[in-house]
Amino acid sequence: MTDNKTNNIPLLPLRDVVIFPSVVTPLFVGREKSIIALQASMAADKKIMLVAQKDAQVDDPSEQDIYNIGTVSTILQLIKLPDGTVKVLVEGNKRARIEKVKNFKDYLAADIGYVEDSEEALENSDSLEVLKGKFQQYVKLTKKTSPEVLNTVNAIDDLSRLTDTLIGHLSIEVSEKQNILEITSANDRSSKVLTYIDEQLDLTKVEKRVRGRVRKQMEKSQKEYYLNEQMKALKKELGDIDESEEAEALEKQILTSGMSKEAEKKAISELKKYKMMSPMSAEASVVRGYIDWMLSIPWKKKSRITKDLMKANKVLDEDHYGLEEVKERILEYLAVQKRVKKLKGPVLCLVGPPGVGKTSLGESISRATNRKFIRMSLGGVRDEAEIRGHRRTYIGSMPGRILQKLSKSGVKNPLFLLDEVDKMGMDFRGDPASALLEVLDPEQNHTFNDHYLEVDYDLSDTMFVCTANSMNIPPALLDRMEIIRL
Repeated sequence: MTDNKTNNIPLLPLRDVVIFPSVVTPLFVGREKSIIALQASMAADKKIMLVAQKDAQVDDPSEQDIYNIGTVSTILQLIKLPDGTVKVLVEGNKRARIEKVKNFKDYLAADIGYVEDSEEALENSDSLEVLKGKFQQYVKLTKKTSPEVLNTVNAIDDLSRLTDTLIGHLSIEVSEKQNILEITSANDRSSKVLTYIDEQLDLTKVEKRVRGRVRKQMEKSQKEYYLNEQMKALKKELGDIDESEEAEALEKQILTSGMSKEAEKKAISELKKYKMMSPMSAEASVVRGYIDWMLSIPWKKKSRITKDLMKANKVLDEDHYGLEEVKERILEYLAVQKRVKKLKGPVLCLVGPPGVGKTSLGESISRATNRKFIRMSLGGVRDEAEIRGHRRTYIGSMPGRILQKLSKSGVKNPLFLLDEVDKMGMDFRGDPASALLEVLDPEQNHTFNDHYLEVDYDLSDTMFVCTANSMNIPPALLDRMEIIRL
Protein backbone atom coordinates (compact mmCIF):
# COMPACT_ATOMS: atom_id res chain seq x y z
CA MET A 1 0.00 0.00 0.00
CA THR A 2 1.53 3.31 -1.10
CA ASP A 3 0.86 6.89 0.00
CA ASN A 4 2.49 10.38 0.42
CA LYS A 5 4.91 10.71 -2.45
CA THR A 6 8.16 12.67 -2.64
CA ASN A 7 9.54 14.03 -5.89
CA ASN A 8 13.11 14.74 -6.99
CA ILE A 9 14.78 13.13 -3.96
CA PRO A 10 18.54 12.52 -4.57
CA LEU A 11 19.21 8.85 -5.43
CA LEU A 12 22.32 6.93 -4.29
CA PRO A 13 22.85 3.45 -5.83
CA LEU A 14 24.81 1.12 -3.46
CA ARG A 15 27.13 -1.78 -4.22
CA ASP A 16 26.71 -4.97 -2.08
CA VAL A 17 24.72 -3.13 0.62
CA VAL A 18 21.00 -3.08 1.45
CA ILE A 19 19.90 -0.40 3.92
CA PHE A 20 16.95 -1.19 6.24
CA PRO A 21 14.70 1.26 8.15
CA SER A 22 15.81 2.11 11.74
CA VAL A 23 19.36 0.87 11.07
CA VAL A 24 22.37 3.23 11.23
CA THR A 25 25.02 2.29 8.65
CA PRO A 26 28.38 3.87 7.68
CA LEU A 27 29.04 4.09 3.90
CA PHE A 28 32.10 5.02 1.87
CA VAL A 29 31.21 6.85 -1.33
CA GLY A 30 33.67 7.40 -4.16
CA ARG A 31 31.69 7.84 -7.41
CA GLU A 32 31.41 11.49 -8.47
CA LYS A 33 27.66 11.34 -9.20
CA SER A 34 27.03 9.78 -5.77
CA ILE A 35 29.08 12.47 -3.96
CA ILE A 36 27.12 15.23 -5.75
CA ALA A 37 23.80 13.49 -4.81
CA LEU A 38 24.92 13.53 -1.13
CA GLN A 39 25.82 17.20 -1.37
CA ALA A 40 22.40 18.00 -2.93
CA SER A 41 20.75 16.11 -0.07
CA MET A 42 22.76 17.98 2.57
CA ALA A 43 21.80 21.28 0.92
CA ALA A 44 18.08 20.35 1.14
CA ASP A 45 16.51 18.30 4.03
CA LYS A 46 19.28 15.62 4.36
CA LYS A 47 16.90 13.00 2.93
CA ILE A 48 18.29 10.58 0.33
CA MET A 49 16.95 7.46 -1.43
CA LEU A 50 19.34 4.50 -0.95
CA VAL A 51 18.83 1.55 -3.26
CA ALA A 52 21.01 -1.52 -4.01
CA GLN A 53 22.48 -2.24 -7.45
CA LYS A 54 21.63 -5.55 -9.12
CA ASP A 55 25.25 -5.91 -10.31
CA ALA A 56 28.04 -4.39 -8.21
CA GLN A 57 30.38 -4.31 -11.24
CA VAL A 58 28.36 -1.63 -13.08
CA ASP A 59 30.10 1.70 -12.50
CA ASP A 60 27.46 4.07 -13.91
CA PRO A 61 24.07 2.43 -13.12
CA SER A 62 20.87 3.36 -14.92
CA GLU A 63 17.25 2.62 -13.90
CA GLN A 64 17.52 -0.97 -15.18
CA ASP A 65 20.63 -1.67 -13.00
CA ILE A 66 18.99 -0.89 -9.65
CA TYR A 67 16.24 -2.54 -7.61
CA ASN A 68 12.78 -0.95 -7.54
CA ILE A 69 12.47 -0.77 -3.74
CA GLY A 70 14.95 0.93 -1.40
CA THR A 71 15.03 2.95 1.82
CA VAL A 72 14.60 6.68 2.29
CA SER A 73 17.33 7.63 4.79
CA THR A 74 18.60 10.61 6.72
CA ILE A 75 22.24 11.68 6.51
CA LEU A 76 23.56 11.92 10.10
CA GLN A 77 27.18 12.75 9.30
CA LEU A 78 29.28 13.44 6.22
CA ILE A 79 33.11 13.56 6.25
CA LYS A 80 35.38 14.22 3.27
CA LEU A 81 38.48 12.01 3.30
CA PRO A 82 41.96 13.04 2.00
CA ASP A 83 41.76 10.59 -0.95
CA GLY A 84 38.67 12.36 -2.35
CA THR A 85 36.11 9.82 -1.11
CA VAL A 86 33.37 10.61 1.38
CA LYS A 87 32.43 8.78 4.57
CA VAL A 88 28.75 9.13 5.35
CA LEU A 89 26.65 7.89 8.28
CA VAL A 90 23.02 7.24 7.34
CA GLU A 91 19.93 6.08 9.22
CA GLY A 92 17.16 4.28 7.36
CA ASN A 93 13.67 5.84 7.77
CA LYS A 94 11.10 4.15 5.54
CA ARG A 95 10.76 1.70 2.69
CA ALA A 96 9.98 3.41 -0.63
CA ARG A 97 9.26 2.39 -4.20
CA ILE A 98 10.94 4.20 -7.08
CA GLU A 99 8.31 5.44 -9.50
CA LYS A 100 10.55 7.40 -11.83
CA VAL A 101 14.34 7.89 -12.08
CA LYS A 102 15.47 11.35 -13.22
CA ASN A 103 18.94 11.88 -14.61
CA PHE A 104 19.87 15.41 -13.60
CA LYS A 105 23.01 16.99 -15.01
CA ASP A 106 25.39 15.77 -12.26
CA TYR A 107 23.46 13.17 -10.24
CA LEU A 108 20.45 10.85 -10.19
CA ALA A 109 17.15 11.74 -8.49
CA ALA A 110 13.85 9.87 -8.17
CA ASP A 111 10.13 10.30 -7.63
CA ILE A 112 9.20 7.87 -4.87
CA GLY A 113 6.17 6.56 -3.01
CA TYR A 114 6.46 5.30 0.58
CA VAL A 115 5.62 1.63 1.29
CA GLU A 116 3.81 1.08 4.59
CA ASP A 117 3.75 -2.18 6.59
CA SER A 118 0.59 -4.29 6.46
CA GLU A 119 -1.84 -3.64 9.34
CA GLU A 120 -1.73 -7.29 10.55
CA ALA A 121 1.56 -7.00 12.45
CA LEU A 122 0.49 -5.20 15.61
CA GLU A 123 0.36 -7.64 18.54
CA ASN A 124 3.34 -9.95 18.05
CA SER A 125 4.92 -10.40 21.48
CA ASP A 126 5.45 -14.16 20.88
CA SER A 127 7.31 -13.55 17.60
CA LEU A 128 9.42 -10.88 19.32
CA GLU A 129 10.52 -13.24 22.11
CA VAL A 130 11.25 -16.13 19.71
CA LEU A 131 13.35 -13.87 17.44
CA LYS A 132 15.30 -12.41 20.38
CA GLY A 133 15.92 -15.89 21.84
CA LYS A 134 17.18 -17.30 18.52
CA PHE A 135 19.41 -14.26 17.96
CA GLN A 136 20.92 -14.69 21.44
CA GLN A 137 21.78 -18.32 20.55
CA TYR A 138 23.28 -17.15 17.25
CA VAL A 139 25.47 -14.52 18.99
CA LYS A 140 26.59 -17.01 21.67
CA LEU A 141 27.48 -19.70 19.11
CA THR A 142 29.12 -17.59 16.38
CA LYS A 143 30.65 -14.81 18.54
CA LYS A 144 30.46 -12.57 15.44
CA THR A 145 28.45 -9.81 17.18
CA SER A 146 29.37 -7.59 20.17
CA PRO A 147 27.34 -7.79 23.44
CA GLU A 148 26.26 -4.11 22.94
CA VAL A 149 24.27 -5.16 19.86
CA LEU A 150 22.50 -7.79 21.97
CA ASN A 151 21.51 -5.11 24.50
CA THR A 152 20.16 -2.91 21.68
CA VAL A 153 18.16 -5.82 20.21
CA ASN A 154 16.68 -6.74 23.61
CA ALA A 155 15.45 -3.14 24.05
CA ILE A 156 13.42 -3.22 20.78
CA ASP A 157 9.70 -3.95 21.26
CA ASP A 158 8.51 -3.43 17.68
CA LEU A 159 8.53 -6.53 15.39
CA SER A 160 9.10 -4.57 12.16
CA ARG A 161 12.05 -2.68 13.62
CA LEU A 162 13.48 -5.86 15.21
CA THR A 163 13.50 -7.81 11.93
CA ASP A 164 15.13 -4.86 10.10
CA THR A 165 17.82 -4.59 12.81
CA LEU A 166 18.59 -8.34 12.89
CA ILE A 167 19.03 -8.63 9.11
CA GLY A 168 22.10 -6.39 9.22
CA HIS A 169 23.89 -8.83 11.57
CA LEU A 170 23.28 -12.00 9.53
CA SER A 171 25.59 -13.31 6.80
CA ILE A 172 23.06 -13.25 3.94
CA GLU A 173 23.46 -12.57 0.22
CA VAL A 174 22.50 -9.08 -1.04
CA SER A 175 19.71 -10.49 -3.26
CA GLU A 176 18.16 -12.28 -0.22
CA LYS A 177 18.37 -9.11 1.87
CA GLN A 178 16.63 -7.23 -0.95
CA ASN A 179 13.86 -9.87 -1.01
CA ILE A 180 13.25 -9.31 2.73
CA LEU A 181 13.27 -5.52 2.24
CA GLU A 182 10.51 -5.88 -0.38
CA ILE A 183 8.20 -7.91 1.94
CA THR A 184 5.52 -5.56 3.32
CA SER A 185 4.20 -7.90 6.05
CA ALA A 186 6.21 -7.76 9.31
CA ASN A 187 5.04 -11.31 10.16
CA ASP A 188 6.34 -12.67 6.86
CA ARG A 189 9.61 -10.79 7.32
CA SER A 190 10.08 -12.18 10.83
CA SER A 191 9.40 -15.76 9.57
CA LYS A 192 12.01 -15.30 6.85
CA VAL A 193 14.58 -13.91 9.32
CA LEU A 194 13.83 -16.78 11.72
CA THR A 195 14.45 -19.30 8.91
CA TYR A 196 17.81 -17.69 8.10
CA ILE A 197 18.87 -17.67 11.76
CA ASP A 198 17.92 -21.38 12.09
CA GLU A 199 19.90 -22.25 8.93
CA GLN A 200 22.95 -20.37 10.17
CA LEU A 201 22.67 -21.99 13.62
CA ASP A 202 22.60 -25.47 12.02
CA LEU A 203 25.54 -24.61 9.78
CA THR A 204 27.55 -23.20 12.71
CA LYS A 205 26.83 -26.33 14.81
CA VAL A 206 28.03 -28.59 11.98
CA GLU A 207 31.18 -26.46 11.50
CA LYS A 208 31.84 -26.57 15.25
CA ARG A 209 31.42 -30.36 15.27
CA VAL A 210 33.79 -30.76 12.29
CA ARG A 211 36.35 -28.41 13.91
CA GLY A 212 36.13 -30.42 17.15
CA ARG A 213 36.71 -33.67 15.26
CA VAL A 214 39.68 -32.21 13.36
CA ARG A 215 41.16 -30.86 16.62
CA LYS A 216 40.83 -34.29 18.29
CA GLN A 217 42.49 -35.95 15.29
CA MET A 218 45.32 -33.40 15.38
CA GLU A 219 45.77 -33.92 19.14
CA LYS A 220 45.94 -37.69 18.56
CA SER A 221 48.50 -37.26 15.74
CA GLN A 222 50.58 -34.88 17.88
CA LYS A 223 50.46 -37.35 20.79
CA GLU A 224 51.61 -40.21 18.52
CA TYR A 225 54.39 -38.04 17.07
CA TYR A 226 55.52 -37.00 20.58
CA LEU A 227 55.57 -40.62 21.81
CA ASN A 228 57.44 -41.79 18.68
CA GLU A 229 60.04 -39.07 19.21
CA GLN A 230 60.42 -40.18 22.84
CA MET A 231 60.85 -43.79 21.67
CA LYS A 232 63.55 -42.70 19.23
CA ALA A 233 65.34 -40.73 21.96
CA LEU A 234 65.24 -43.76 24.32
CA LYS A 235 66.50 -46.09 21.58
CA LYS A 236 69.37 -43.68 20.90
CA GLU A 237 70.27 -43.66 24.61
CA LEU A 238 70.17 -47.48 24.71
CA GLY A 239 72.36 -47.65 21.59
CA ASP A 240 69.68 -49.18 19.37
CA ILE A 241 69.83 -48.27 15.70
CA ASP A 242 67.62 -45.41 14.59
CA GLU A 243 64.88 -46.12 11.98
CA SER A 244 66.27 -43.69 9.41
CA GLU A 245 69.80 -45.08 9.93
CA GLU A 246 68.42 -48.61 9.60
CA ALA A 247 66.73 -47.71 6.28
CA GLU A 248 69.97 -46.12 5.02
CA ALA A 249 71.94 -49.24 6.04
CA LEU A 250 69.44 -51.49 4.23
CA GLU A 251 69.62 -49.35 1.07
CA LYS A 252 73.42 -49.48 1.14
CA GLN A 253 73.31 -53.29 1.51
CA ILE A 254 70.88 -53.59 -1.43
CA LEU A 255 73.10 -51.45 -3.68
CA THR A 256 76.29 -53.39 -2.79
CA SER A 257 74.77 -56.91 -2.81
CA GLY A 258 75.29 -57.40 -6.56
CA MET A 259 71.62 -58.08 -7.32
CA SER A 260 70.31 -58.10 -10.88
CA LYS A 261 68.75 -54.81 -12.04
CA GLU A 262 65.25 -56.31 -11.73
CA ALA A 263 65.89 -57.55 -8.17
CA GLU A 264 67.51 -54.26 -7.09
CA LYS A 265 64.55 -52.24 -8.42
CA LYS A 266 62.12 -54.54 -6.58
CA ALA A 267 64.09 -54.37 -3.30
CA ILE A 268 64.37 -50.54 -3.42
CA SER A 269 60.62 -50.32 -4.13
CA GLU A 270 59.86 -52.53 -1.09
CA LEU A 271 62.27 -50.48 1.05
CA LYS A 272 60.46 -47.24 0.14
CA LYS A 273 57.18 -48.92 1.12
CA TYR A 274 58.77 -50.04 4.41
CA LYS A 275 59.94 -46.47 5.22
CA MET A 276 56.36 -45.17 4.89
CA MET A 277 54.91 -47.80 7.27
CA SER A 278 54.57 -47.71 11.03
CA PRO A 279 57.20 -50.09 12.49
CA MET A 280 54.49 -51.66 14.67
CA SER A 281 52.19 -52.65 11.78
CA ALA A 282 51.89 -56.28 10.66
CA GLU A 283 52.53 -55.34 7.03
CA ALA A 284 55.87 -53.71 8.00
CA SER A 285 57.19 -57.00 9.44
CA VAL A 286 56.20 -58.84 6.21
CA VAL A 287 58.02 -56.27 4.03
CA ARG A 288 61.05 -56.28 6.35
CA GLY A 289 61.18 -60.08 6.20
CA TYR A 290 61.15 -59.92 2.38
CA ILE A 291 64.02 -57.39 2.31
CA ASP A 292 66.04 -59.57 4.73
CA TRP A 293 65.58 -62.62 2.46
CA MET A 294 66.60 -60.62 -0.61
CA LEU A 295 69.80 -59.58 1.17
CA SER A 296 70.61 -63.02 2.63
CA ILE A 297 70.60 -64.79 -0.77
CA PRO A 298 74.05 -64.85 -2.46
CA TRP A 299 73.87 -62.74 -5.64
CA LYS A 300 77.55 -62.53 -6.58
CA LYS A 301 79.70 -64.38 -4.00
CA LYS A 302 81.33 -67.56 -5.42
CA SER A 303 83.81 -70.21 -4.25
CA ARG A 304 87.07 -70.53 -6.21
CA ILE A 305 86.54 -73.69 -8.31
CA THR A 306 89.41 -76.22 -8.67
CA LYS A 307 89.68 -77.70 -12.17
CA ASP A 308 92.71 -79.98 -11.52
CA LEU A 309 91.65 -83.47 -12.69
CA MET A 310 94.67 -85.17 -11.05
CA LYS A 311 93.64 -83.75 -7.65
CA ALA A 312 90.04 -84.75 -8.32
CA ASN A 313 91.14 -88.32 -9.08
CA LYS A 314 93.24 -88.40 -5.89
CA VAL A 315 90.32 -87.17 -3.74
CA LEU A 316 87.94 -89.75 -5.26
CA ASP A 317 90.49 -92.56 -4.61
CA GLU A 318 91.02 -91.38 -1.02
CA ASP A 319 87.27 -91.38 -0.27
CA HIS A 320 86.19 -94.55 -2.12
CA TYR A 321 87.97 -97.82 -2.81
CA GLY A 322 87.16 -99.52 -6.13
CA LEU A 323 84.19 -98.18 -8.20
CA GLU A 324 86.67 -97.58 -11.08
CA GLU A 325 84.01 -97.30 -13.80
CA VAL A 326 81.95 -94.85 -11.74
CA LYS A 327 85.02 -92.68 -10.92
CA GLU A 328 86.02 -92.68 -14.58
CA ARG A 329 82.58 -91.45 -15.64
CA ILE A 330 82.72 -88.68 -12.97
CA LEU A 331 86.21 -87.57 -14.14
CA GLU A 332 85.00 -87.55 -17.78
CA TYR A 333 82.09 -85.33 -16.70
CA LEU A 334 84.45 -82.94 -14.84
CA ALA A 335 86.83 -82.88 -17.82
CA VAL A 336 83.99 -81.75 -20.11
CA GLN A 337 83.02 -79.03 -17.58
CA LYS A 338 86.64 -77.84 -17.57
CA ARG A 339 86.69 -77.56 -21.36
CA VAL A 340 83.36 -75.76 -21.84
CA LYS A 341 83.82 -73.53 -18.71
CA LYS A 342 80.06 -73.57 -18.14
CA LEU A 343 77.71 -76.10 -16.52
CA LYS A 344 75.65 -76.65 -19.65
CA GLY A 345 75.70 -80.45 -19.79
CA PRO A 346 73.17 -82.89 -18.32
CA VAL A 347 72.93 -83.39 -14.53
CA LEU A 348 74.73 -86.38 -12.95
CA CYS A 349 72.34 -88.91 -11.39
CA LEU A 350 73.83 -91.67 -9.23
CA VAL A 351 71.47 -94.67 -9.17
CA GLY A 352 71.98 -97.66 -6.89
CA PRO A 353 70.63 -99.54 -3.85
CA PRO A 354 70.90 -97.99 -0.34
CA GLY A 355 74.35 -97.99 1.28
CA VAL A 356 76.56 -98.14 -1.86
CA GLY A 357 77.96 -94.60 -1.27
CA LYS A 358 75.89 -92.34 -3.55
CA THR A 359 75.67 -89.43 -1.09
CA SER A 360 79.33 -89.75 -0.05
CA LEU A 361 80.32 -89.71 -3.75
CA GLY A 362 78.48 -86.38 -4.06
CA GLU A 363 80.51 -85.05 -1.10
CA SER A 364 83.74 -86.27 -2.75
CA ILE A 365 82.85 -84.43 -5.99
CA SER A 366 82.30 -81.22 -4.01
CA ARG A 367 85.71 -81.66 -2.28
CA ALA A 368 87.41 -82.46 -5.58
CA THR A 369 86.07 -79.29 -7.23
CA ASN A 370 86.37 -77.11 -4.04
CA ARG A 371 82.65 -76.34 -4.03
CA LYS A 372 80.55 -75.99 -0.89
CA PHE A 373 78.34 -79.05 -0.34
CA ILE A 374 74.53 -78.74 0.07
CA ARG A 375 72.31 -81.76 0.54
CA MET A 376 68.54 -81.64 0.16
CA SER A 377 66.46 -84.77 0.66
CA LEU A 378 63.42 -84.99 -1.61
CA GLY A 379 62.00 -88.14 -0.01
CA GLY A 380 58.31 -87.62 0.78
CA VAL A 381 58.19 -84.07 -0.67
CA ARG A 382 54.72 -83.59 -2.19
CA ASP A 383 54.30 -79.81 -2.29
CA GLU A 384 55.53 -77.74 -5.24
CA ALA A 385 56.05 -74.78 -2.79
CA GLU A 386 58.96 -76.73 -1.20
CA ILE A 387 60.87 -76.07 -4.44
CA ARG A 388 59.38 -72.76 -5.61
CA GLY A 389 58.38 -71.13 -2.29
CA HIS A 390 55.05 -69.65 -1.12
CA ARG A 391 53.55 -66.42 -2.40
CA ARG A 392 53.83 -63.48 0.02
CA THR A 393 50.02 -63.28 0.38
CA TYR A 394 50.22 -66.23 2.84
CA ILE A 395 51.07 -65.64 6.50
CA GLY A 396 54.47 -67.09 7.35
CA SER A 397 55.44 -67.52 3.68
CA MET A 398 59.10 -68.21 2.83
CA PRO A 399 61.25 -68.88 -0.24
CA GLY A 400 61.56 -72.48 -1.48
CA ARG A 401 64.16 -74.84 -0.01
CA ILE A 402 66.48 -74.37 -3.00
CA LEU A 403 66.99 -70.67 -2.18
CA GLN A 404 66.94 -71.30 1.59
CA LYS A 405 69.85 -73.75 1.24
CA LEU A 406 71.75 -71.34 -1.04
CA SER A 407 71.23 -68.57 1.52
CA LYS A 408 72.68 -70.88 4.20
CA SER A 409 75.72 -71.76 2.06
CA GLY A 410 76.46 -68.07 1.29
CA VAL A 411 77.74 -68.77 -2.26
CA LYS A 412 75.95 -69.09 -5.60
CA ASN A 413 78.10 -71.95 -7.01
CA PRO A 414 77.94 -74.85 -4.51
CA LEU A 415 77.43 -78.52 -5.30
CA PHE A 416 73.74 -79.17 -4.69
CA LEU A 417 72.92 -82.82 -4.01
CA LEU A 418 69.22 -83.66 -4.57
CA ASP A 419 68.88 -86.89 -2.56
CA GLU A 420 66.19 -89.55 -3.14
CA VAL A 421 64.87 -87.92 -6.30
CA ASP A 422 62.76 -91.02 -7.04
CA LYS A 423 60.88 -90.76 -3.71
CA MET A 424 59.00 -87.51 -4.52
CA GLY A 425 55.23 -87.67 -4.19
CA MET A 426 52.48 -85.73 -5.91
CA ASP A 427 49.08 -84.56 -4.63
CA PHE A 428 46.49 -81.77 -4.95
CA ARG A 429 49.08 -79.16 -3.81
CA GLY A 430 51.13 -79.65 -6.96
CA ASP A 431 53.88 -81.76 -8.51
CA PRO A 432 57.40 -81.00 -7.15
CA ALA A 433 58.97 -83.12 -9.93
CA SER A 434 57.60 -80.69 -12.54
CA ALA A 435 58.94 -77.74 -10.51
CA LEU A 436 62.39 -79.40 -10.53
CA LEU A 437 62.43 -79.37 -14.34
CA GLU A 438 63.20 -75.64 -14.37
CA VAL A 439 65.87 -76.06 -11.66
CA LEU A 440 67.77 -78.83 -13.53
CA ASP A 441 67.37 -77.60 -17.11
CA PRO A 442 70.54 -75.63 -18.03
CA GLU A 443 68.54 -73.67 -20.64
CA GLN A 444 66.04 -72.45 -18.02
CA ASN A 445 67.69 -72.31 -14.63
CA HIS A 446 69.48 -68.98 -15.25
CA THR A 447 66.03 -67.38 -14.79
CA PHE A 448 64.66 -69.50 -11.92
CA ASN A 449 61.62 -67.68 -10.48
CA ASP A 450 60.77 -68.26 -6.82
CA HIS A 451 57.16 -67.40 -5.87
CA TYR A 452 58.28 -65.59 -2.71
CA LEU A 453 60.98 -63.37 -4.24
CA GLU A 454 59.03 -62.70 -7.47
CA VAL A 455 62.31 -61.96 -9.30
CA ASP A 456 64.56 -64.18 -11.44
CA TYR A 457 67.56 -65.86 -9.81
CA ASP A 458 70.50 -67.38 -11.72
CA LEU A 459 71.09 -71.05 -10.77
CA SER A 460 73.37 -71.76 -13.76
CA ASP A 461 76.56 -71.61 -11.60
CA THR A 462 75.26 -74.27 -9.20
CA MET A 463 76.35 -77.88 -9.89
CA PHE A 464 73.43 -80.27 -9.35
CA VAL A 465 73.93 -83.98 -8.59
CA CYS A 466 70.95 -86.31 -8.00
CA THR A 467 70.75 -89.70 -6.29
CA ALA A 468 68.07 -92.40 -6.62
CA ASN A 469 67.47 -96.01 -5.57
CA SER A 470 65.57 -96.90 -8.75
CA MET A 471 64.80 -95.56 -12.21
CA ASN A 472 61.28 -94.66 -11.07
CA ILE A 473 61.83 -91.04 -12.13
CA PRO A 474 59.41 -88.97 -14.31
CA PRO A 475 60.52 -89.21 -18.00
CA ALA A 476 60.86 -85.43 -18.49
CA LEU A 477 63.22 -85.26 -15.48
CA LEU A 478 65.15 -88.34 -16.64
CA ASP A 479 65.86 -86.65 -20.01
CA ARG A 480 67.82 -83.93 -18.18
CA MET A 481 70.08 -86.44 -16.35
CA GLU A 482 73.20 -88.52 -17.10
CA ILE A 483 72.66 -91.83 -15.27
CA ILE A 484 75.64 -93.47 -13.48
CA ARG A 485 74.76 -96.87 -11.98
CA LEU A 486 76.48 -98.05 -8.82
